Amino acid sequence: MKFKSFLLLIIGAAFIVLLAACGTDKEKNEGSSESASADSGNDTSSELEGNVVIDGSGTVYPLMSRIAEEYMTTEQQGVSVEVSRAGTSAGFEKFLMKDGTDFNDASRKIKEEEQAKADELGIETKELKVALDGLTFVIHPDNDWATEMTPEEIKSIFLADGGVEKWSDINPDWPDEKINAVGPNENHGTYEFFYENILKEKDLVSDVNLQQEYSTLVTLVSEDVNSIGFFGFGYYVNNKDKLQAVSVDFGNGPVEPSLDTIAEDGEYADFTRPVFTYLNVNHAKEKPEVLDYALYVMNNVNTFAGETGFAPIPNGEAESLIEELEALKQ
Repeated sequence: MKFKSFLLLIIGAAFIVLLAACGTDKEKNEGSSESASADSGNDTSSELEGNVVIDGSGTVYPLMSRIAEEYMTTEQQGVSVEVSRAGTSAGFEKFLMKDGTDFNDASRKIKEEEQAKADELGIETKELKVALDGLTFVIHPDNDWATEMTPEEIKSIFLADGGVEKWSDINPDWPDEKINAVGPNENHGTYEFFYENILKEKDLVSDVNLQQEYSTLVTLVSEDVNSIGFFGFGYYVNNKDKLQAVSVDFGNGPVEPSLDTIAEDGEYADFTRPVFTYLNVNHAKEKPEVLDYALYVMNNVNTFAGETGFAPIPNGEAESLIEELEALKQ
């Protein structure tokens, strides 16, 4: 009898252990299932699909295309980001229309008439300052006389009433050869910045050669020892083997444009300008991929600015813009 009671006790204990083990396994399985479900949900919520369309400034193009490449490769492989470079003004025409582009890169601020058109169309725009650029004047590598000039001497070359046709008109010791001035055409914010801010909207010399493509300007200057042209610092950096930059004497000695001197309060400040991308806020609210890309740009723009020929914006400015973009999330 005692043996039978002992045997029943052992069997009962084993059954209790078995039940406990099954309960534990069930809890583990349920926990694993819930965890997997949560992870799956997180992955799905972070993956986006769609298209982001950007046009505008040729100056800003290298920076934006670099960011877009990184975004599509490492951040959102399901999103296609198309970056074009029609020029700031031409880009605004594509931006300010029904079903227009999502972003317009600009090497100048939006004009009053452009903002008025946006208001008329019910398009809410947001200005995102992305970098600082230095307007750079370039000459042929064999030009060993005009390597340093004052702003007044540079402007006299491009102004209709500047009184300059030959290098010797600036300095009698320089060659008695005609100067061939070239630059970007009216589609570009770089032209507008130069015309409005540097030349104060005075007429350009009648035979200035204005071009749509920056690559054409590089070729024109690199093949003509008597030419001088201008564009953003990034295009000079990418073509230093074909060109040399003019150091500009603003009154305290010649300053060469560089990532160290280009700043709104730096040595090259007079020829420094901010560059932007403009966001269609309507699209950002309707398409998650557009807002996601805008946030990626502002979170990473200072990382890629230097490698594409731009000086970074202050971190505080970038952080403020990020907060404003975060507020657009619904």
